[in-house]
Amino acid sequence: MDMKNEYELKDTARTSSTDLDKDVPVEVDETVGDFVGEYTPEDRKDMRRMGKKQELRRNFRVISTIGFTTCVMGTWEILLTANTQGLTAGGLAGLFWSLCWAYAGQLFVVLSLAEMASMAPTAGGQYHWVSEFAPRKHQKFLSYASGWLSTIAWQSIIAIDSYIVGVIIQGIIVINNPNYTPQRWQGTLLIFASVIGIAGFNIFAAKRLPLAEGIFATVHVFAFVPIIAVMWALTPVKQSASDVFTAFTDNGAGWSSTGLTVMVGQVSTMFVVLGSDSVAHMAEEIKDAAVIVPKSMVWSFLLNVPLTFGLLITYLFCIGDIADAISSPTGFPFIYVFQNATGSAAGTTGLTVIILILLVMITISSLASTSRQAFAFARDNGLPFSKWLGTVQPTTHIPVNAIIFTCLYTMVLSLINIGSTVAFNAMLSLSTTALMATYVISIGCVTYRRFSKEELPYARWSLGKFGLPVNCIALLYACWSFFWSFWPNAFEPTPQTFNWACVLFVGLIGIAGILYVTHARHVYEGPVVKVIGRQYQ
Repeated sequence: MDMKNEYELKDTARTSSTDLDKDVPVEVDETVGDFVGEYTPEDRKDMRRMGKKQELRRNFRVISTIGFTTCVMGTWEILLTANTQGLTAGGLAGLFWSLCWAYAGQLFVVLSLAEMASMAPTAGGQYHWVSEFAPRKHQKFLSYASGWLSTIAWQSIIAIDSYIVGVIIQGIIVINNPNYTPQRWQGTLLIFASVIGIAGFNIFAAKRLPLAEGIFATVHVFAFVPIIAVMWALTPVKQSASDVFTAFTDNGAGWSSTGLTVMVGQVSTMFVVLGSDSVAHMAEEIKDAAVIVPKSMVWSFLLNVPLTFGLLITYLFCIGDIADAISSPTGFPFIYVFQNATGSAAGTTGLTVIILILLVMITISSLASTSRQAFAFARDNGLPFSKWLGTVQPTTHIPVNAIIFTCLYTMVLSLINIGSTVAFNAMLSLSTTALMATYVISIGCVTYRRFSKEELPYARWSLGKFGLPVNCIALLYACWSFFWSFWPNAFEPTPQTFNWACVLFVGLIGIAGILYVTHARHVYEGPVVKVIGRQYQ
């Protein structure tokens, strides 16, 4: 095939089941293979339509899939460990109300992602959807950019989770030994230990991952009860309702108005509600994926709502002095709240260990999703060393190389923490902006298709006549979140408080552009070239 030729897009009408039963000349392995386990005829048709070979084992069912997505999002645990920015810029009421509109806006994003996942249930997720739905002349670069953004976002999420695990362990040591001074190199070694153990679980316990996800989801729900019960029962002095719901405060951000302060602080809650696309990257391991994936996206999102608000309201009422919580020597306001409630090192340690175990479970699930995304993008020649990264281990039927790569990425990135925590946090700040950018691009492309009256692939889980308005609202919210995710937390930022995401995001897009021009445009065509009814010829 001449890589420089002008392709003509055969944009035929909606692909139906009848079309897929015809003899279509496409390079797809028609033999599903006995290693895959159970699958439905619809799974086979979807894989054939997308031009993908079934290499992974479809061993996830409804409950394990919902459990997986619920666990990856881990909203109440993540909120507990990542609320400092919201407390600093906005205070108690700012954190509460920003979570309200974050959930309201993200719901439309989740609905839009769910429908696209039903149209194309593939581990590629956003970059594949962009390739199918973008205008012909732009699909290749937009898809390539989305793939890079998604890869960096999810790889950064693993680094963030591993970092939090390491720092919480140091916080536990501080609780029991006030003379201990945490060192960055020690934190980095703890990151190494956590991510190696988590990667090992994903490799050697891969067959038990669906069972593990069910256990993780159960712990995620039932561990919630003792945490809030202890805070409500033992906290000596609680905040008033007026403080929790109406007291918008600036606790060191320094912005000129309360409204602007709250807008800057909302980044904490924006990060908490992200991640519903995680299950899309597991689609090729889920039975009846075109229905189960979108359902699990929506149900896990909704199931986490009462847990997250229950935790947040409890936390805000029991937080005590905000300034003391923010400046806690443990590094986490929530550990200060536990100390304030229990009044003992042993009680605080016990509650913190519960959160630590939950975060390890979340990271195990997140690493599974992250490795599948990297595997899928490499399979389409989107990453360096694509042949190695896009390989599935023939005996375990999982992308072992992609799991190893994810582990190594976190380890290499965490070395930055030894020299500068500021630089390390700057790299991690890409997770929110990059992931939100993929939502903007993919939802923007499907909205474009709807506005242009072009046929979309058949979706067994469809938004129907509400598709366009839902997509439009989702796009507005995604753009809104993307815009605010670049703002620094303080009006007069120092290198420590500056939001380096804007610099790194521009740099990432620049690097992706250079790689595309010099190399990728010759080898990366976008997955749409293999999609039946959408091939370039």
